[in-house]
Amino acid sequence: MLVFSADLAFGRHGTPRAERRPSTVARVGAPPPGAEPRNAEDLSPVRERVASTRRWGLAGLALTMLGAVLHAGVLVARSAATGRVPWGNMYEFGTASVLIGVVAYIVVATRVPGVRRIGAFVLGLAVFGLVLIGLYLYAAAGPLIAALRSDWLAVHVSAAIISFGIFMVSGVASALYLVRVHHEQRIPTDARPSAGLAVRLPAAAALDRVAHRTAVFGFPIWTFAVIAGAIWAESAWGRFWGWDPKETWAFISWVLYAVYLHARTTAGWRGKPAAWINLLAFASLVFNLLFVNLVSTGLHSYGGVD
Repeated sequence: MLVFSADLAFGRHGTPRAERRPSTVARVGAPPPGAEPRNAEDLSPVRERVASTRRWGLAGLALTMLGAVLHAGVLVARSAATGRVPWGNMYEFGTASVLIGVVAYIVVATRVPGVRRIGAFVLGLAVFGLVLIGLYLYAAAGPLIAALRSDWLAVHVSAAIISFGIFMVSGVASALYLVRVHHEQRIPTDARPSAGLAVRLPAAAALDRVAHRTAVFGFPIWTFAVIAGAIWAESAWGRFWGWDPKETWAFISWVLYAVYLHARTTAGWRGKPAAWINLLAFASLVFNLLFVNLVSTGLHSYGGVD
């Protein structure tokens, strides 16, 4: 996270002149093909800054991969100690979801290097979440409670963890998109400062694409999680759906993400309205995780918190 923050603070923003595609139209007085440009010396500092920025980004990505491997090792060790899948309580669910979010970011940053700088915010949220999980949700490794002793735990909860982590990246991208768009709409192009947080973020269109594509990927997995949960409920309680608080909020989250995906492709709803819906959908997931397990009363009201 610190390396990505340094990249965000000191790296070059925008499209460097040295990386722009040269024009194919010959200009009057231009040097013949193959000749060295007149201002080659002037471009060398730019190339150095571009190379430095790339090094910051690659270093941050490498450290993120190392952290993800170590994080996965913690879950594997916990699974070996308990003899079960390592997501049988809120502590394990939360830590596994954060890991999936980090892995999802690594995939996005590898495929689309231009959005690598959002790592400072994705990892910032991940670190913040892990601190809260460790402080308030920690549970010692132990056997599953009776209600969770089913093969459906590995199916239903795994799908929920994967979709939650992917939606985390989508939510961060939408939040940064709103920041970037607000900056672009508030300040004219010719009057924008060359320094500041907003100008160092990836382009608004790139952030919007990341938010949309990750949500598209995560939505079918969340749909499967809801369906698998209904099948497990029929096996455990004799009914597929009972409007239990957790079931209700899972359905609300599903509807909100469906609305976001529809709004993202509908004229008049693209851009900021769709981004706000995406943030509302992710907030509903967080509310469902924390409030239902810790506060509300229902068949799902167990958090495994010591």
